[in-house]
Amino acid sequence: MCIKCECSSPTPLYKGSEPIPADAIVLFDGKDLSNWVKRGSDDPAEWKVQNGYMEVVPGTGDIVSKQKFYDCQLHVEFWLPLMADARGQARANSGVYLQGRYEVQVLDSYGLDSRDDDCGGIYKLVAPMVNACRPPEHWQTYDILFRAPRFNEHGVKIEAARISVLHNGVWIHNNVEIHQPTGGEIDHNYAEPGPILLQDHGDPIRYRNVWVRSLCL
Repeated sequence: MCIKCECSSPTPLYKGSEPIPADAIVLFDGKDLSNWVKRGSDDPAEWKVQNGYMEVVPGTGDIVSKQKFYDCQLHVEFWLPLMADARGQARANSGVYLQGRYEVQVLDSYGLDSRDDDCGGIYKLVAPMVNACRPPEHWQTYDILFRAPRFNEHGVKIEAARISVLHNGVWIHNNVEIHQPTGGEIDHNYAEPGPILLQDHGDPIRYRNVWVRSLCL
């Protein structure tokens, strides 16, 4: 049975150019960070908001949604700066975490033979099936379907988490089993709902149009 998410009533829908499902919970509407806090605290998120997007302010820390989710569909759009002199993990790095525990990597991996730590990778666990990256300084999208791990009444895991990902409209993961958190998780309460986390990895990554649907998969 699906555990209910610990969330309040949905916020008003963002009136942008992309259609949003009627049951979506909008976590970022392009105006403010009222639905987010700094990781590990109740302090307000300190990222910059302008022109309909939020931008990482390096050094201010990861941000997490106030609302928590179990099974869900997540939509997020991101923009990567051109960092032509950087290489590898130093090149426009961030990440999108489901439940604050399972990271889909955000990185400038345009034109690469993608590995499990490149853009779209389930970080350090599963490489994307194909590189669907756009060049830096172009908006990109993730549409993620997440099925949380299942535990029995004794707290023993009986089913692994599963993730499917569309990157810029291209399937890069299809119902992939994830047997462990990807590292850097917020806690070890893996049977409990958790927040959406956006990572501050020291680069000015931008995000917009972040919405989520609570599901029972």
